[in-house]
Amino acid sequence: MAKKIPNTSSDSPLSSPPENTASATETAAVTQPAVNDKKRKAETIPRTRRSTAQHVDIEDDVEGTGESSEPKQRVIKKAKITEEVEIDADGDGKVTAKTSVKKTARGKKMKAIDEGNDVEDKPKPKAKTKTKTAKIEPPRAERTKDIKHRIGAHVSIAGGVHNSIVNMVYIGANAFALFMKNQRKWESAAMDPEHAKLFIQGCKDHSINAAECCLPHGSYLVNLAHPDPVRKKQAYDSFLDDLTRCHALGIRLYNFHPGNANATTREEGIRIIAENLNRAHADPTTGKVVTVLETMASLGNTIGGTFADLAAIINLVNDKSRVGVCLDTCHVFAAGYDLRSPEAYAETIEKFDREIGLEYLKAFHVNDSKAPLASYRDMHARIGTGYLGLQAFHNLMNDERFYGLPMVLETPIDTIDENGKKVDDKGIDAREIKLLESLVGMDNKSDDFKALSARLQDEGASERVRVGDQVQRKTIKDAKPKKKRAAKKKAEGEDDEDTEE
Repeated sequence: MAKKIPNTSSDSPLSSPPENTASATETAAVTQPAVNDKKRKAETIPRTRRSTAQHVDIEDDVEGTGESSEPKQRVIKKAKITEEVEIDADGDGKVTAKTSVKKTARGKKMKAIDEGNDVEDKPKPKAKTKTKTAKIEPPRAERTKDIKHRIGAHVSIAGGVHNSIVNMVYIGANAFALFMKNQRKWESAAMDPEHAKLFIQGCKDHSINAAECCLPHGSYLVNLAHPDPVRKKQAYDSFLDDLTRCHALGIRLYNFHPGNANATTREEGIRIIAENLNRAHADPTTGKVVTVLETMASLGNTIGGTFADLAAIINLVNDKSRVGVCLDTCHVFAAGYDLRSPEAYAETIEKFDREIGLEYLKAFHVNDSKAPLASYRDMHARIGTGYLGLQAFHNLMNDERFYGLPMVLETPIDTIDENGKKVDDKGIDAREIKLLESLVGMDNKSDDFKALSARLQDEGASERVRVGDQVQRKTIKDAKPKKKRAAKKKAEGEDDEDTEE
């Protein structure tokens, strides 16, 4: 049982057709033949109306990805209108006009519905969904066998969720995180059943136990603490969809940011989060997936910046077996919990156990910090290059209580290529996984450890100075008493007592 503590936010309208559709200038050459006693065959004389101003409205059936809820845009395309004049030479001089329309945008033939030039485009066949498998390349690093820790990184699902397995193996990981769908959109297409089968088969092929080593990350849009009924439903539906996908793939853990209380009080926000968790846990489509609350870096209206916040949520969850915590090393450090020395690390973990309970600690996000202790800045750094330093991670890697828990890197992997552009280097993930694994059993008093620690600190020195200066300037600025805004008169000649500050 956890230790309990007191409870201490446009519709895109269709673009209108252009208004400069002036009447077309017609040029027609029609020759009326003389009428003879004998009947003559009808003559067909082409008659063309050319116009640069006339348009035909054609609504293209554009195939979407299924992830966007925006209305389709109407496309206005120019067309060439050709009119054939058929003259019946049977003596009555009757003229019959036939109109045909051709698209000029891509040269496709169109069908005229009537003489009013209403045009109907032929429906386009929908493209079939193709299953794309990530290109299999030789791994940057081999997966370490018989390792006490499950260490990995966040990997891409581009092309389908099954590609996360390929990307995990590529960096030599024994754990991994992924997004279940596009994390920056509310609406997403349903998970492809074929992709799900490939994911499960990929786990079997590579001896991966997704229930133990996979830690998906929730959408950045979801705020389970929002009190507004519409926003609340939107967030919950997205959250539930992710849990359902996890259950279908055999994934047991699901990490997410608790939310913020910008639109309500902290106490009410915590209550709403727990209410949403209880509702999701009761839904059979979520199976036994454990909802994992992530520790946050900032305070203010953000929920989860203290161990007390997380404990308060857990206390309100009915099924305690369905809730846990992911400790982000960068976040807790930025929030004021020190991990740098063996003593500081021990104190922080003891505080976690006292306020929440170690039985709820289900996973780690392993990141160094570009910002100093208690800066409340969420700025990840590569291992050993930030303010935490290598010793903090030596402390964690040698804590036997956490052997077997998924530990996921979220450190920067961008680098500058020969053209001066930022590109992702997956080799950084592979190297950092091996770095963390090498700390297990390493003597932190040895010359090798000290040299490695010093080299990594030198690598991140300039960035630490830059961010540290920013934090210090902001701290000084915030400490100064704020000046009251000068009173402004509503209108010339008004009394001072009518002005607002």
